[in-house]
This record gives sequence, C-alpha cells and structure tokens, in this order.
Amino acid sequence: MRVGCPKEIKNHEYRVGLTPGSVREYVAHGHEVIVETKAGAGIGADDDTYRAAGAKIVATAKDVFEKSDMIVKVKEPQPSEWAQLRDGQILYTYLHLAPDPEQTKGLINSGVTAIAYETVTDERGGLPLLAPMSEVAGRLAIQAGATSLQKANGGRGILLGGVPGVLPAKVAIIGGGVVGLHAARMAAGLGADVSILDRSIPRLRQLDDIFGGRVHTRFSTIDALEDEVFSADLVIGAVLIPGAAAPKLVTREMLTGMKKGAVIVDVAIDQGGCFETSHATTHSDPTYEVEGIVHYCVANMPGAVPVTSAHALNNATLYYGLQLADRGLKAIAEDRHLRAGLNIHRGRVTNAPVAEALGYDAYAPEAVLNVA
Repeated sequence: MRVGCPKEIKNHEYRVGLTPGSVREYVAHGHEVIVETKAGAGIGADDDTYRAAGAKIVATAKDVFEKSDMIVKVKEPQPSEWAQLRDGQILYTYLHLAPDPEQTKGLINSGVTAIAYETVTDERGGLPLLAPMSEVAGRLAIQAGATSLQKANGGRGILLGGVPGVLPAKVAIIGGGVVGLHAARMAAGLGADVSILDRSIPRLRQLDDIFGGRVHTRFSTIDALEDEVFSADLVIGAVLIPGAAAPKLVTREMLTGMKKGAVIVDVAIDQGGCFETSHATTHSDPTYEVEGIVHYCVANMPGAVPVTSAHALNNATLYYGLQLADRGLKAIAEDRHLRAGLNIHRGRVTNAPVAEALGYDAYAPEAVLNVA
C-alpha cells in the first residue's frame, strides 16, 4: 500500500503523523511511504532523515493526497485537505467529529474511509490512541493555567504552589480520567491544593489510592461542582464521552460566582468543550475573557511540545496503522477495536455518538464494510 503523510497545516501544529522511525516500520512491511517535504521539521526531522528511513519526499500536499492509498495525519483534515480526499482512500487521524458538522459533511462527500484515533478501543475498554495525547494535554493544562494566572496575562496574580506563609492556589479538575490524573499529578507536584471531581466511585477510590491523600477526591454533583468551581483559582475541564460532544457542566451563570481573574482550561474543547462559554482558540491567541474569567481553550494543546507528543502518538498509532496498511478494510472488519475507530465509510456515519450529535443515521460498521 502507498501510505502518505502530509505536513500539518492547523495553526501552530508542529507534530507529524509519521516519524522517521514509523516510516522504517511501514517500509519493512513492504509499503511505499510518501512524505511531504518539511513535514517533520517541527520535530527536528529533515527530508534527508526521512529519505534514509525509506520515504519518498514530494513537494506538495496535493502530491501526497493524489498518490496515497492511506493518509496518516495528526489533526483533523482542514477544508483544503478534505477536498482532496477521495472514494476508497483510508484516512487515519484524530477527527473529533461530534462538534464539527462542516468537517463531517466534507468527509461524507469525499467517500473516504475515516478512522478516528480517539474512538479506537482496547481490551480494557480504554482509548489507547487518545491516551498519550491526553497525558500530554493534562500536564500542559497545568502549565498553561499557571501562566494564565499571572497578572500580566489577565489572571489573579497567584503562584500555583504558593510560598511558605502564603496559601497555594486551589485547582479543581472536572473529570478523573487520563487528562484529570495527569493534570492532578502536575498540580500536586507544584504544591497546589487540588480537588478532582468524578461520577465513578471506583475511579475516585483509585485516585485516592494513587495520591495517598495529597489530592482531594469528590463525587460530582451540582452542589459539589459549584463549591469547587466557586472556590478555585484554576479549573481544568477534563470530561470525555468517547465520540460524543462534551457535556456543558459549567454554565455562563456559574462564572459570576467565580473569583475574578480565575482561569479555566478546557481540555475537552476538541469535543466542543465542557464550559458553556468555551470556544476553540489557537496557540497564537490562546485566551479570552468572559465575566472576568480567563478562558484557555486551545484545540491542539500537545502541538506545543511536538517532539514529545509526536513520538508518543506514533508509539500508540503504529500498530493499528500497520494493520490498516497490511490488510486494508479487512483489518477493520476483523478487529473490533479498529471497527470502533471507524467513524465514516463511503458517505455513511458509522459512529453512533457522532451520528446522534449531528443528526445523521448511524450505520453499523459491519453492515457497510462489505469485505469479501
């Protein structure tokens, strides 16, 4: 199979779908790999490094899309990219379709078979291709929040960990999954007063064991959410419903009860965000203010640390990518975890939460694949 990797074009996105190490693996499996020139510049991998790994370097993204049977990316295709996708082609990347009707329509019209990293599952019910970027985003959320809390950046002027004789900042983390866990580790490590809210009592028990009392755990009710949000200096939105739009847990009205200059970091923004007042921002203009509250809602947070995140992502995506390249649609038909990743196939939406969010009919992957 001809596997293509275009350069990412989303604002300040420096990651790359295939590292040189991954290229070597595809080539070793007998596949031809086509990489757009300078695709790996953001991680310090030049064209010669890719050539040495066995890739063919082409001048434009158009060359990649025209010549490839499968496209491997990091972020969802932008309008100029989905216009170049075609019937019978496989797209393997993050999609986050539920809050994005325009992209969904573009992919449906293209006829492409679209596998979303964020809905591929594993034997434990986890999301193995989302997890590494959730780890990065959770840790970055605390860095971004600490910076945004500085007075010059519009925040309250509070040091996250405080100093002897001065209380540390209070951090409320909504959601105790991968993002929440890693955000809590960073915040607690910096000396902040951290609370995690979640609706899974077994998960709260697990978090309590992990942190040994250094982090407060709290069952998430409306009262508990209000208590924590109103008293917090920094609120991290870390809620995930796989494939679906994130629930709006913090309303605009609730912002009026928060401390002026407090910061919210909405890590769920790829799925529409879990704050009513959230809208996606970019690394070049990351924050805005509503009701005196600083909002940080960058939709590709891990792109800020591309060397770490590109390699972590490739470590996770390589196995399934090779399965797709080796066996094509049969890999999806025969592997239920890859089938869970199938969001669109030749004009039909095959992920139920996406279909429900956007008003499409949902088709079972098994019903539309038609693999001989």
